[in-house]
Amino acid sequence: MCGIIGIISSKESKKLSEITISALKRLEYRGYDSVGVASLGSKGIEVRKAKGTVEQVTLKKKIPEMSGYIFLGHTRWATHGAPTDYNAHPHTDCSGRIAVIHNGTIKNFKELRAELESLGHKFSSETDTEVIPHLIEEFIKRGMDSFTAFKSAIKSLDGSYAVLAIIDGEKRIFFAKRDNPLVIGLGEGENYIASDIPAFLPYTKRILVISDGEIGFLTNTNVYIEELNGNVVDVHKRIRIVDWDVETASKEGYAHFMIKEIHESPKAVRDTISSLMSDLDVVEKICEEIRQAERVIITGAGTSYHAGLYFSLLLTREGITSIPLIASEYYNVKGKKGDLIIAISQSGETIDVLQAIRKLKSEGAKVVSITNVIESAIARESDYKIYMRAGPEIGVAATKTFTTQVASLLFLYSYTFGKDWKALKDADKEVEQAINATEGFAKRVGEELAKKQNIYYLGRGLSLPLAMEGALKIKEVSYVHAESYPAGESKHGPISLVENGFPVVFINDGEMPELLKNNVMEMKARGGKIYVISANRKVGEADLEIFLNSKFPALSISPVIQLIAYYAAVSKGLDPDKPRNLAKTVTVE
Repeated sequence: MCGIIGIISSKESKKLSEITISALKRLEYRGYDSVGVASLGSKGIEVRKAKGTVEQVTLKKKIPEMSGYIFLGHTRWATHGAPTDYNAHPHTDCSGRIAVIHNGTIKNFKELRAELESLGHKFSSETDTEVIPHLIEEFIKRGMDSFTAFKSAIKSLDGSYAVLAIIDGEKRIFFAKRDNPLVIGLGEGENYIASDIPAFLPYTKRILVISDGEIGFLTNTNVYIEELNGNVVDVHKRIRIVDWDVETASKEGYAHFMIKEIHESPKAVRDTISSLMSDLDVVEKICEEIRQAERVIITGAGTSYHAGLYFSLLLTREGITSIPLIASEYYNVKGKKGDLIIAISQSGETIDVLQAIRKLKSEGAKVVSITNVIESAIARESDYKIYMRAGPEIGVAATKTFTTQVASLLFLYSYTFGKDWKALKDADKEVEQAINATEGFAKRVGEELAKKQNIYYLGRGLSLPLAMEGALKIKEVSYVHAESYPAGESKHGPISLVENGFPVVFINDGEMPELLKNNVMEMKARGGKIYVISANRKVGEADLEIFLNSKFPALSISPVIQLIAYYAAVSKGLDPDKPRNLAKTVTVE
């Protein structure tokens, strides 16, 4: 759950420090409890690091004064060892001639550390990462050249990783990848390698995605990649041009990425539907798999699980045996031949989803993936893949990616069962109208909810996954405790907490307004303050109800619940882009 950046140039200069800092700022959504930079130049390796944000550490450690022809940068989200100066990356070997940054988890680091300490190596942190530079150092001591030592170190690791390493005397950045994202940017006289494309987007749009199990090195003019078995990869076949521009990955004048990305939802939905309509051959194959499957198991985590639950309900209503599966609970389901797995992940790197599809696929299931990142790990391990076209999402809380997940799933549902899938070409207009019509309402509701300690989000049928997502969003970014229940279930316990002024948000997609009205009256009778987000048919009796006309209620309601959460956070003076204890991509179990 960390952001990493490597830059290599033909010339030694302080300019690379400025590029590294700017790249780390664009990667800070991946982790922000500590920051570090290593440079390699004529005077050897220098490391400066500390606990804090990129801006804080840059000033404290005077990062712009560093010079070199190679720079590594790291922004951390702690998994092994508390957020401290000494646990910050980069980590070095005993001599200080090797520096490493790492995103992931090394499962066997305790055993490796004990073995290295028995050989005389001295450790200065609590992290799992620190074993890597010491392993490289040990293998070099045994007579290996730098690259062979690096490969031997990587082969010693059991776990997940995206690793960058530099060695004094080498004008190369060594890299290796397993289960964590790593992408190369090809420049003119300079090359880049990072966790995510926006890190180097201002400098190049030519990219090369590194696949799992690959290892290699980067110079300022060349890239060398081989598989762990030694087969050399033809990198020229991998190069592609991204169509994002710098502004796409910046705030564009918005106060936060979260609000910017909510307002980007209409375009994201339009691009996603357009992409699906242009790839109907693949869509038809996936839909036929759904029709023929004995069971459809839909798995995701967090927001992606809620989108999957929505789809699962649609399938169940059509007589399909569908199992919604929280990805981290994958061990509770045994796969078999005839199963179809639909794996949903914004990043395409979510470790719980990866583990789920690997287990179920090994037991005979086929896999369909829906991700927002081309050539991500989950997509590569799938039999069929659908790519959302939401563009980069920097805010930690999923917004436009949730809306495009729902759009993708609605398209699959409509095409599978002969519904009017062509109508979805205008879905972006409904999303845009919903944002324009409700932002003032959402601001008011968000500001009121931010003052509360507890909230219920209630829904029935297809509204329930949306209520669950609404509760998750406001928890994530405003730190107000919110729980979601089926509205009818609220009578079986939860209603006991309702008292005068207790806020209850009802999600009404127009299916069952009369039943929801009964639940509204039950809550009001106990003093609850009632907010309703309705599409097509009103509930009535609410303290405040917003009404939307929509062919696709889930798509119209999604940005409304996101806006409420955003304005709740902002009204409390919080930064919704960086909610505490959370990171954008969960790549550890």
